[in-house]
Amino acid sequence: MKRILLLSTLLLGVLTGALGADQRNLLQNAANQQQLKELLVPKSEWVPYPAYTDRTAWEALVGEAKPALIKNGEKLLKHNWPTVKATDYLALERTGNRKIMENIHYPNCKALATLVLAELAEGKGRFIDQIINGSFYLCEMTTWANSAHARSMQSTRTSVPIKDQHVLDLVACDTGSLMAWVAYFFGSEIEAISPIINERIRTEVKERIIEPYISRPEDFWWAGAKHYPNHSINNWNPWCNCNVLQCMLLLEEDPERLAEGVYRTMQSVDVYLNYVKEDGACEEGPAYWGHAAGKVYDYLSVLHLATAGNISFFDNKMVKNMGEYIARSYVGNNWVVNFADASAKNSAPVSLIHRYGSAVGSEEMCQMAAYVVALNGSTPQAEACKSGRDMWRRLEALRGLNSFAAATPAVPNYDFTWYPQTEFCYIRNGSIFLATKGGHNKESHNHNDIGTFSLYVDNSPVLIDAGVGTYTRQTFGKERYSIWTMQSGYHNLPTINGYSQKFGREQTARNTKADQQRKTFTTDIAGAYPAEAGINEWVRTISVKSNKVVVSEQFSLKEATAANQLHFLSWGEISTERRGIIDITTPEGKRVELHYNAKAFTPTVEVIPLTDPRLSNVWGPELKRLTLTATSLTKRGRYGIEIKVVK
Repeated sequence: MKRILLLSTLLLGVLTGALGADQRNLLQNAANQQQLKELLVPKSEWVPYPAYTDRTAWEALVGEAKPALIKNGEKLLKHNWPTVKATDYLALERTGNRKIMENIHYPNCKALATLVLAELAEGKGRFIDQIINGSFYLCEMTTWANSAHARSMQSTRTSVPIKDQHVLDLVACDTGSLMAWVAYFFGSEIEAISPIINERIRTEVKERIIEPYISRPEDFWWAGAKHYPNHSINNWNPWCNCNVLQCMLLLEEDPERLAEGVYRTMQSVDVYLNYVKEDGACEEGPAYWGHAAGKVYDYLSVLHLATAGNISFFDNKMVKNMGEYIARSYVGNNWVVNFADASAKNSAPVSLIHRYGSAVGSEEMCQMAAYVVALNGSTPQAEACKSGRDMWRRLEALRGLNSFAAATPAVPNYDFTWYPQTEFCYIRNGSIFLATKGGHNKESHNHNDIGTFSLYVDNSPVLIDAGVGTYTRQTFGKERYSIWTMQSGYHNLPTINGYSQKFGREQTARNTKADQQRKTFTTDIAGAYPAEAGINEWVRTISVKSNKVVVSEQFSLKEATAANQLHFLSWGEISTERRGIIDITTPEGKRVELHYNAKAFTPTVEVIPLTDPRLSNVWGPELKRLTLTATSLTKRGRYGIEIKVVK
């Protein structure tokens, strides 16, 4: 075991160096393995929830949420635990459709978590048989991983699960921690009914989660024990590690092995914390914040409890920055800044935002969470009763009900936010909210979008980033950049000399900077394009001035071989009837005029039908792409665009 951990330590160092990350190693510097063994407390002391049999304490904990929790469980008393068939797994290989398998497996996991909460709330044993049924069904599955992840991580690269070749992906780790909580809360009750099933639950978690995590960490790219060139460290790391940590703390009885396993998670999460920029921005966008920074918070919360507060990072500046990213990226009216694969609609769990904000002392996060709840006509109690397979989140939402209910609602109102390492810049000025980015084109969940921007008027999107469609085999395969949402030409970016941006870590912004005084963002995007484009420089400067946004393109080419084009993706109607002025009106009634040099450009408008529900549920049936095509070829020059708000 010690040899494995030493090897993992060495590989973690290699990986950190390979990623060019800062070797902060916050967690490992807080305690070594021997110190950790002394700090870890028994689960009966660190678990912050009452024992199942302590009915008075559970009544106090669930409070007004009790009737809804029980009602949700009652709907599942006849749930028949549908089976994931072989053809459901094969659908990924045959058609690229991963949802067929997921739409069976995920609801089963959510059902089990909901039944657990119903029984904890009621305490009469009425839901125990269904909890046993759900747990036994999961024990009988060959894998807890989804088909897409099984295919990418199994040795055969097939979506059909291989017996005893356990894959640790997001879903398997979520399921493992859910089963560990079943064993913790109801072990005695299940033992009285069937000792075989009780032992089976515990054994399956150990064999599927704990053992492979400790014995073969190099098999899992997210763990950081080996460098995988085609994978960036991302939200998988804290997400999986948080669940593995819970499995170990709840089920591992050997103190030596427990300390080794927990320390291994600390080493692994350090890889992610070393990768994250000091500014704390989430390069994957707000939709992934809940399972990136949010899962770091969950992990740190569990570790904090398990060490009686002796390992704590809630006063760390970077950890606070990571949390406040979600508040600073919140535009208003449920719209958020959505670079990469993120959706433009807020999806971050509000109870998580509040708990994180409370832990790091961020009033803005707490106020934002309360605002979103009020805006949506919800309550903290209703939010705590929402379905999901994440048992820790659902339990914590209940534990934080009282403090959440006391929070004051308010929209975060930052005039200027600059993330100098990640190269995101947000500028709010009157009715205008502008979001811009530099960065590189191998960010996690990357789109080829260096230098793009999004424009919001009165907290409503006007010039947008579409986001991403439903995940399929193609989304994370070699065909990714054949999908239009990933291409620079369908962002608010130029096509230069006939070329679009290229994927790769070497495709990077240059000399990116932001000026708070002048409300200006500047970056040279030449490096985002392939060498064949022949670009010496293309300096894009975007400024906010009173009621308008000014976009300036200063460029130099080796040769001019094709007409340059400026693209703008819009949510709304576009009229090109007026010479030199494009009129844009959004479904929410926001209007802007895009002023351009009519002698220098010819405008065209493309209608983009949205047949994918993941896009149409946000934007409706279609988007429009405005393209300004240069009327002449030139090696050097400057283009100027003004976007004025119309009141």
